[in-house]
Formats: sequence, C-alpha cells, structure tokens
Amino acid sequence: MEGNIFEEMLGIESLFLNREVLHHGFTPERLPHRDQEIQALVCNLVDALHGHIPSNMVLYGAPGSGKTAVTRFVCQQLGTKGDELGRKVTTIEINCQSADTKYRVLENLGNGLKGISEAPIPFTGWPADKVLTCVRERMDAIGGVHVIVLDEVDHLVRRSGDDILYTLANLNTDLRNARCCLIGISNDLSFTDELDPRVTSRLGQEDLVFTPYNASQLEVILTERATAGIKADVLGGGVVSLCAALAAKEHGDARRALDLLRLAVHKAEQEAVEQVDVSHVRKAQSQLEFDQITPVIASLPLHSKFVLFSILTNESNGLRNLPTGLVYQVYEMACSNASENCLTGRSISTLISALDTLGLITAQTISKGRYGRSKQINSCIPKTVDPIDVMIGAEPTMIDVAAATYRLQGRLRT
Repeated sequence: MEGNIFEEMLGIESLFLNREVLHHGFTPERLPHRDQEIQALVCNLVDALHGHIPSNMVLYGAPGSGKTAVTRFVCQQLGTKGDELGRKVTTIEINCQSADTKYRVLENLGNGLKGISEAPIPFTGWPADKVLTCVRERMDAIGGVHVIVLDEVDHLVRRSGDDILYTLANLNTDLRNARCCLIGISNDLSFTDELDPRVTSRLGQEDLVFTPYNASQLEVILTERATAGIKADVLGGGVVSLCAALAAKEHGDARRALDLLRLAVHKAEQEAVEQVDVSHVRKAQSQLEFDQITPVIASLPLHSKFVLFSILTNESNGLRNLPTGLVYQVYEMACSNASENCLTGRSISTLISALDTLGLITAQTISKGRYGRSKQINSCIPKTVDPIDVMIGAEPTMIDVAAATYRLQGRLRT
C-alpha cells in the first residue's frame, strides 16, 4: 500500500452536517415527548432560583428513556436563568459507573467545584473526611445552591453501599453559605428498596418515572436529529422509521435508535454512496448486535472458566453475595471432575479480580471488623447469554464439569 493509509478515506465526502448531533452526549434545544418530566423537574428546581433547597429527586427509567438528557437540559436552563437573576446555581454531574466509591464521588464533586487557584483533590491518598471537608469548604466559598446529579446511582449503591448517599444528604446541616440537593438517576426501579431506612429518611426524595419511548416517538426524535445532523436528501424512504421500530422493540431506547441511524449513515459513507437505504440500517443493526461477551467467556483460561462456573453454580442454587470460600469450594469440585490440580486460594482471588475487571462478575470487598475483609461476588452476565454453554463449546473439558453433581449447603445442582 503506497502513500498514507488515511488518504483514501479523507477523500470521501461526508454525509453528515454535524455528527455530534447523533451522539448520546449531545443535548438538543428541544426534547420531544418529555414535557411532563421536564415540568416536574422545573417545578422542583425553581426553588433554587429563590435561594431555597429543592427536594432531592430520583429519576427512574429504562436505558435510553431520556433521564440524563432531560436532567442536563433542565440544569442548563436553570443555570442560565440563575445568571440572569443574579442567583448562583451550580450543577455537578457525576457518572457513578466510573466514580463508584465514596472517595471517588467526593473527589469528583470537590474537583468539579475547584477554583482556578485551588489544588485538585488527588485521585487517591486523602482520608475521606478530609475530602468531605474540602467539598464543604468549596461549596460555601461558591455559595448559592448546588445541584448534585448522580447518574447510574444504583450501580454506586450496589458497588459501595449507601453510605455516600447518607453523607451527601447530610451536607446541608454543615453548610453555612450554600445549599445543595441530590438528583439520582437509576435504571432500576427497585434500587431504593435496598437502602437503609435512615438513608431513605434523610433523602426524602421525590420519584419521577420515565416511560420508554414508542416507535412513533422515536421517529420524531430521529427526524429532528437527522435534520440538524445529516445532509438533506441523504436518508432514503423507510430509514428513520426502521431505526425507530428496531429500537422500540428493545425497550424504547433512544440511544439505540441514534446509534442505528448514525452507523447506517457511516456504512453508506464507507460504500461511497450518496444515499442511505434500509440495507445500511440492517448492516448497522448487525454491528450493534455483535455479542462481545461470548468471545470473552470463550477465551477465558481453563481455571478462570472453573471459577466462573463455580459462581454460576452457586447462584443457580439460589445463593448471592458469595464469599470467596464458597466459590473455592465448588471450584475444587470442578477441578476434581476435570482431573485438574487446584490452584491456591491466593491465585483464585487473582482470577476473581480478573473476572471482575472483564465485567463478567462484580467482586465487592467488604469489612467484617475484627474478622477481617471478604468479597461479595455476583455474576453480571446478561440473561441473553448462556455462559455455561459458551464454555462447553469452547472447552471440551467443561462437558464433564457441567454434567457433574455439586452439593451446596445441602442443596443439589445437577
């Protein structure tokens, strides 16, 4: 291949006017079919413009139902109106998928409030109390009302417990020159059932449920985004409606619909054609539906497969929040059934951490006081994937392992 490898692609004329319009993080000037949800947020957050404390809120709904987009839209409008009225309103959004510990949430919050001359809070190393004090001082220094948005808050609670919510809900008792409220965004309608009653009492939140979009609503959303982001006369007949229909079948996910449309246009660009048709949508659908978890499970080393099998076997027996010892117990039986020598407990802990990093399980370390520390292990593989079948297909040794009988706390899995 002669010349620069990007030269040919740079010569292709783009079919997009503004590709960013079709990305999830873009906040449009209008959010169709979310007027009621917007109004509910406005009626609560208007108190910030009067210098009062808005109620805490938890927004529920399936992925792609507009929770984050609506919250960003309303908070942007709130900040703009606050500037007009001379009322200080600050919004700090924290994604709890990445900031999933108490320290990381407080660190993100403190750095979001950092002034130009202030030093950043380090990624790790400070005591949590010192970080909390820094957050309070920075809030008071700025003044006004602070709206703290915790996106994917259910992930944070499952990963690290509800202590951080109790801490944040108590901030107003220590603030002198500022006020704050919390907005939690969750995909799980029942996550607050897991909270300690004291946390629930402190939150005293208002709940707002976002219903999934239907096909006609998604079509309106896509049409508006396409007008702003894609050149005129590029989309063929049925393209937008097909993207909307496919996404509506998957819980009304607007992100999915946007991904389908954006990838369909990209496929047409790669083929150097001037119009997008339904075949490009089908190609985009195939790309999005490519199962990334199955090849990860299939390529696991043998003993990692034994460990994952042990976790799944315990869970099929009705057990959750597994300690490492219980996983190791079934792992030993699996090794015996496969005529393999067992690894040490330390090695198994390392394999469990690796499975956690791959996103196949969650392994939360908890303190048991004078009894030391332990892990609470749970699988997080989608129900659409059968991991045991995948392991059997990739590793013949797993046939004997899966066919054996395992005795767990007096209960059998066969």
